[in-house]
Amino acid sequence: QVQLVESGGGLVQPGGSLRLSCAPSVSISSIDVMGWYRQAPGKQRTFVAQVLRGGTTTYADSVKGRFTLSRDNAKNTASLQMYNLKPEDTAVYYCAAGMNIYGPTSWGQGTQVTVSS
Repeated sequence: QVQLVESGGGLVQPGGSLRLSCAPSVSISSIDVMGWYRQAPGKQRTFVAQVLRGGTTTYADSVKGRFTLSRDNAKNTASLQMYNLKPEDTAVYYCAAGMNIYGPTSWGQGTQVTVSS
C-alpha cells in the first residue's frame, strides 16, 4: 500500500485560495490515478478531483472551474489548487492513490480546510 502525506490545509476566508499537496511514498509516475476526496461534518466522503498518469483530469461539478489538480513527477507530488473558496467547501480533504473496483486503494490521513469569515 502506498503511503500518502498531505499538507496545505487551513483556515481561509470566502473567496480565498488554498493549495493542498500530496506526496506518495513511491514514485508518482508509477501511480495510475491520483485524486482528492472530501468529507464534511455529518456527511459521506465525496469525490473532488482526479488526475490520470497521462494528465487527464476529472472534477466534481461543485468544484469545476474553481479547483485545479496537477501532478508533478519531478517533485513527486499531486497538488490541488483551490480558488474562490466557499463555506460549503469546508471539509477534511483526503488524498487518494490507485484505483480498483471498490475505489481508491490508498488514502492519506486527511487535512482540514475551513472556509469562514
